[in-house]
Amino acid sequence: MTGLDGKTELQMLAFKSSKIRLLRSMAIENETMQVFDFAGFMEPEYDTPIFCANFFTSTNVNIVVLDLNPLHQLTDQTDYQDKYYNKIMSIYHKYAETFPWGGKLTGESIKFFSPLVMWTRFSSSKEKHKALFSAFLEYYQAWLEMTIQVREEMEPSHVRANCEAQHKYLTWRAQKDPGHGLLKRLVGEAKAKELLRDFLFNGVDELGTKTFIDYFPEYQTEDGTVSDKRSIIGKSYETRPWDLTGQFIG
Repeated sequence: MTGLDGKTELQMLAFKSSKIRLLRSMAIENETMQVFDFAGFMEPEYDTPIFCANFFTSTNVNIVVLDLNPLHQLTDQTDYQDKYYNKIMSIYHKYAETFPWGGKLTGESIKFFSPLVMWTRFSSSKEKHKALFSAFLEYYQAWLEMTIQVREEMEPSHVRANCEAQHKYLTWRAQKDPGHGLLKRLVGEAKAKELLRDFLFNGVDELGTKTFIDYFPEYQTEDGTVSDKRSIIGKSYETRPWDLTGQFIG
């Protein structure tokens, strides 16, 4: 797809398998920036984390989020953290010095990240880009191994819980994803909304019927619409809120 400016190119790819509901990528490029948005979502019968890689590069800065987003919030399920994260924290530590914490994250959005998250900003250099690609491969390999080893959930209530957890995640991202403004400028409001709901966060209209307000009632305004604010509780994390073992310390 070509942007409204006639210069920006958007490329999209998607894949699915018996276990992976959606593996998709979007690459955006023009003379002044590059964007890479890559994610993997499992079928509801599997509780594997959500693979998340968001890279933005301009002339002056690189902004990176790389994580295995927890399907179930870790503050509620320590067994989920034991199952998927504690054994692979070494991957984060390997790159922590090269890619330090990137600044404020809202209290609402932090719930969707794991202690493995790489959230960073840096100036471009060949060394940093090489290290970032290496980190991407290691995170992706860890996720792929999870998808191979995970066992299918047979208990209907657990499948429903996985489905709702993924739908809640998709609902949050489709409404509050920071890339919405960029897409709107590049392809217009209607096409941007279509890309968000039908491609980037496919499943938001299929996996459940709850609305954003159902999941996040604190964002409801007096007229019943969703607030444009990034944060309602007003709390943000300027430093990494996990200790070296991956325990949340706030």
